[in-house]
Amino acid sequence: MMGLIFLLVVGVYVLVSIGVVKGSIAYAQKNGKSVKRWGWGAALVMYLIPFWDWIPTVAVHQYYCATEAGFWVYKTPGQWMKENPGVMETLVANKGASSRYESFDDEHGKTDIYLLNNRFNWIVTQQDYSSALPIIRSEQQVKDARTSEVLARYVDFGTGNSVKNTIGPPGPLKFWLHSGHCNGGGQNQDALRDFRNIFFGEQK
Repeated sequence: MMGLIFLLVVGVYVLVSIGVVKGSIAYAQKNGKSVKRWGWGAALVMYLIPFWDWIPTVAVHQYYCATEAGFWVYKTPGQWMKENPGVMETLVANKGASSRYESFDDEHGKTDIYLLNNRFNWIVTQQDYSSALPIIRSEQQVKDARTSEVLARYVDFGTGNSVKNTIGPPGPLKFWLHSGHCNGGGQNQDALRDFRNIFFGEQK
């Protein structure tokens, strides 16, 4: 149903755009103005109404992906177990990985803190990274709750929506803006979760 409505909206917009361009050309011909300038100018305006943020969003997304995204291991499981002998064997996983939710930046950011066990937390944060463009920064950490030491971290960027407003513009309508990850972001996310799973503890 939503797909049909979307196609209807796109069809109407295309027809309106054609009408605007033809009207601009007719006006130019009637008033002795440049038909090419008025025709292409009207076409450009109608194109920019839905697509003005496409190129800036792609460019800024790629910049953040190149400069901030990645997966880092600050301490391997082996190193942690060596520093904390016998502790890994005592960890018991919390059923359902109970969590604590926090919002910030006027709800443009949110953090879910999953309490894996009595020693480790898995922290997932999402934040709107631009007031003008639909770019979301995601970060996940595996953290030793007792020492506040971050053992591993993953940062990624997605586009096409907002943490605060997941329904309003650009929302689902601007599907061409949607990108869930940076290049390699999905693999980095999997790597972080594989690392996290090592520290879950015994399932009971």
